[in-house]
Amino acid sequence: MTGEVERFLIVGAVLFVIGALGFFTRRNMIVIVLSAEMMLHGVSLTLVTFSRVHHNLEGQAFTIFILTVAACEAGLALSLILALYQSSKSLDIEFWTELREPDLPPPMLAEDAEAAAGIPLPPLAFPRLPVAGRVPDIHDTRDAERVDDAASPTAESPTEPPKPEDVIKTASR
Repeated sequence: MTGEVERFLIVGAVLFVIGALGFFTRRNMIVIVLSAEMMLHGVSLTLVTFSRVHHNLEGQAFTIFILTVAACEAGLALSLILALYQSSKSLDIEFWTELREPDLPPPMLAEDAEAAAGIPLPPLAFPRLPVAGRVPDIHDTRDAERVDDAASPTAESPTEPPKPEDVIKTASR
């Protein structure tokens, strides 16, 4: 029994590794989907093996869910691949990495990232809060109207704190 279990685990691991290699090294989208399926089947075989060793049905239950999800994933992925192929006549994954929103920049390759590392970035200018009780310096006229509206109605100027008797009168109203 022990030798049989090891053989099943080895086959499951080999299926997973071959699927992972195919997923990360291939450029054809159909082969990538099939590699993901192979990885799921390797995991399923391992779960069934452990379930048999421990004499319970949990591994089989998980495998049923995995196979259901894998079937749904394969159907959706292949339908999307078919739709993409009809519009572009290509299944190369590199072609589809260029597909993006019109206002987004293209993806940065590793070579571009190394070249951009030597370019100094401009210093960031963050807005600073004024000292408590002072009105901030306004450079934009749209903001000046909002600051005037926010000024204390009891003070003569926005920078001057209200007098205590004015605050008492305002609070008693």
